[in-house]
Parts: sequence; structure tokens; C-alpha cells
Amino acid sequence: MTATGLILMQYISDLLSFLKENAAYLTIPFVSAFVGWFTNWLALKMTFYPVKYFGIKPFGWQGIIPSKAKKMAETAVDLWTSKLLNLEDEFARIKPDIIAEEMKPAIDRLSREIIEEVMKAQLPLIWKASTPGMKADIYNRVSRELPLIVAKMMEEVKNHFSELLDLKSLAVSTLTQNRELLNQVFIKCGYKEFKFIEKSGFYFGFIFGLVQMVVWYFFPVWWTLPVAGFMVGFFTNDLALKLIFRPLNPIKLGKLEIQGLFIKRQNEVSEEYSRIVAARVITIEHIFEYIIRGPGREKLTRIVEKQMEKTIADAVGNNKKWIDLMVGENIFYYIRNIATFRFMQELPMNIRHVFGYAENAMNLEYLLKGKMKSLSPAEFEAFLRPVFKEDELTLILVGAVLGGLAGLSQYLILFS
Repeated sequence: MTATGLILMQYISDLLSFLKENAAYLTIPFVSAFVGWFTNWLALKMTFYPVKYFGIKPFGWQGIIPSKAKKMAETAVDLWTSKLLNLEDEFARIKPDIIAEEMKPAIDRLSREIIEEVMKAQLPLIWKASTPGMKADIYNRVSRELPLIVAKMMEEVKNHFSELLDLKSLAVSTLTQNRELLNQVFIKCGYKEFKFIEKSGFYFGFIFGLVQMVVWYFFPVWWTLPVAGFMVGFFTNDLALKLIFRPLNPIKLGKLEIQGLFIKRQNEVSEEYSRIVAARVITIEHIFEYIIRGPGREKLTRIVEKQMEKTIADAVGNNKKWIDLMVGENIFYYIRNIATFRFMQELPMNIRHVFGYAENAMNLEYLLKGKMKSLSPAEFEAFLRPVFKEDELTLILVGAVLGGLAGLSQYLILFS
């Protein structure tokens, strides 16, 4: 064997001996990488899950977002109303006469039902004595008038929109009753950023681990591994969060442009965020449902009552005087109340016929998308940063403590 071959074999033998003697040292970067990945992964899971509190207070945990659903929903609504939309102006795009036309088939059916019910209950003899022609005339009059009630109601809703709809209450109610939906808003909008947090923990952890390995080789004191693990957990979480949002504005280094990962995806995130909000939170169905069944229902009922009184008077026409003499003046008060009750009772189902038109008229998804894309980087950051901002330190410290425990375990298993 040549001298070169002997030298090479000796080198390989020495390297294998070194690796065998120092195998424990070589595990340090890989353990550090695992700690970085695991602490970041766990921090993300703790942000979103569990949706409901698990454990016995104070020894338990609930995901940060589900636990603060009310506060986050309120913050989101404040951002929507201050930066993105004026819902009252958008609702004003809806034309009352078109609403009345869209509901006409349902209103025609309802008018006949109301007439039959009211007349049989309050004026049975008169109704029984009425000819088919007289009944048809009443049907036609009411069918002409009831759409006017719908149009007038919609006009009044537009005029008193802020009294009938509390957007903050609507959004908070929707998101607190469905905390998983709030999770989905952030998970879908920040999916790529969350994957980056998870993966970056591994790479940053490995780099920190190389430094940790050198320190341990020259300074093998037991507490250095737990301290280093603590620092790995702390800095991998902290660095990942910072890289998502910073820098806000792009910085050019030659041909390379550096900007926060989330901020860089503003157009993409805007489309996803707007789609979810318009489809699941500020929906046409939720808006009308709140107006009809919410705190403003009493005011809406009074609007309908007023118009219903006029409709009944027009339908009865010149017969009102002799009906008053035969049955009593209070009869029309009872008829109005019954008719109003039935109209309001059927309204939630009948109003569904206008959802398609109203959605196209308001087009909230398109509006939100355009406004979000035009936000400044600082304004845009506010839509996702609240998820982390208040509890950022908690997440980082959780990672740090877990890293410290992993470092201690590593010392006890490999070096003690």
C-alpha cells in the first residue's frame, strides 16, 4: 500500500475514533433543531387549540384565539368600520322597489293567508256573506298594497340603519358562537406564515445548536445545555414572529428585496380574508336576520304596523263606516295587530327571496378586497398581528421553557 493510502486510512481511522468518542456532541445540533421545531409547532397549536377550555381552572388551557374571541372580534370590527367599509352606505345601494318586486310571489301568497285568517277570526259573518267577486277584490287590493309595505319597510330600514343593525354585536355574536370560525380566519389567511414559523424553528435551532456544541466542547458545565436550550426556544420563536411582520416596508439589498412575509402577501391575504368575512361573518343573511330578529325588531314592527293600518283602510275602502257600526271601531285595531303579527312571523322566510339581489347590490367581498389591498403596510399588519401581539411573550416563553427542559434532558441522558 502506498504512503498516501496509509495516510488516508489513518485519517479515516482517526475520524471514526473521534466520531465514536464524541458522538454525543454531534447530537447537540440535531436535538437543538428538534427543540426549535417542536417549540414553534407547540406554540402554534396553543394559539388555536383547544377551542374549549381543557382542564380544571387554573390548571388548564384554551387556545389564545378562542379564549379571546370577543375581544378579537371587537378589534376586527373596529378595523372594518374605520378602514374598510361603511356598511350603512353599502346597504343604501339596495333599492326598496326591487326588494318588493323580488318578494312579490311570496307576498301574494301571504296576503291571501292573512286575509283568510283575519276575516274568519274577526268578521266571520261578513266574510261568509261576501261573494267571490268581493273576496277577489279584497285579495287584489291587499296584494297591491302589501309590496308597498315591504318597500316602505326597506326605506325605513335604510333611514334608521344604525338603530336597527349593530355591526359589532352581529360580528361578535357570530364569532363567539363559532370560535372555530375565528380560528379558520387566521389559519387560512396566515397559513404560509404559520408553516414558516414551524419549519424555521428547525433551521434556526440547528444553527444555534452548532454554536451550542462548540460551547459545550470547551465549557462542559451541566447548566450550559439547559441555558442554551432555553435560548434556542426563546430566539427561534421570537425570530420567526419578527420575520413574519418585519420589515414593514421592503428593503433592497442589491437585487434582493426583504420584507415581512405576511406583508409581502398582502394581495393574496386580502382576497382570502375578504372571502371568509363576506361568506361567513357579514353575510346578507346575517344582516337581515339581525334586523328582523335583533334588538331593533320592535322598531321594525312599529314601521310595519303603521303601513299595515293604511293598507287595511285602503282595502276596506268605503265599507269602513258601516263595519264600525256593525262590529265596533276596535275591530280594525285587532285586524291590524293580527296582520302585523303574521307578516312579521313570515318575514324571516320570505326575505330570503331577496338575498341574491342584495348580495349583488352590496358586493361586500369585492369592496373589502379592494380596500384591504390599498391599505398601508402598517394598517395591513393590524389584521393578523393582534393574534400574536398581546400573547407574543407568552408564546415565546413557552418555547423557551420547553427548550430549557429539553436541554436538561439532553444533559441527563447523554452527558451525566
